[in-house]
Amino acid sequence: MEFTNLIEERYSVRSFKPGHLPREVLERILRAGHLAPTGCNYQPQRILVLNTDESMEKLRACTKCHFGAPTALLVCHNTAESWVRKYDGALSSPVDAVIVATHMMLAAHDAGVGCCWVMHFDPAAVREAFGIPAGVEPAALLVMGYPAEDARPLPLHFKTRPLEETVVYDHF
Repeated sequence: MEFTNLIEERYSVRSFKPGHLPREVLERILRAGHLAPTGCNYQPQRILVLNTDESMEKLRACTKCHFGAPTALLVCHNTAESWVRKYDGALSSPVDAVIVATHMMLAAHDAGVGCCWVMHFDPAAVREAFGIPAGVEPAALLVMGYPAEDARPLPLHFKTRPLEETVVYDHF
């Protein structure tokens, strides 16, 4: 798909057909995340693939925003493998993780897979349910699957603020 069309047509899917995603489709989406830029190319992302009935049932106990999706990717970052900004000690890994998630979200749409970025989940519950080790922080959840026939963007999806309100040249 042409990139401009991809970013204009993509929306957060909240209604899915049943059935887990095929492994080859998941690998195509994961490859897009693998190619995403990260600070100093340290690649601190850790992605948990949830593609079984059992894992999705565990996920449903951690968030009400699963939308009945048959598959999910939990995007985490390893803080010990993060590039650190010397001026203030800021870690790049949280930003790296969301860049990876964005690449995968766009790749999912390109592959005909519906996806919704979810931040509304209980990190402690996710950590416990899936045995996430210390130092690996959950950052974003991508619930996904093939869109249901009735899947539509929410009314606010295509409303944007004027560019002049969000972009400033030279100084604030």
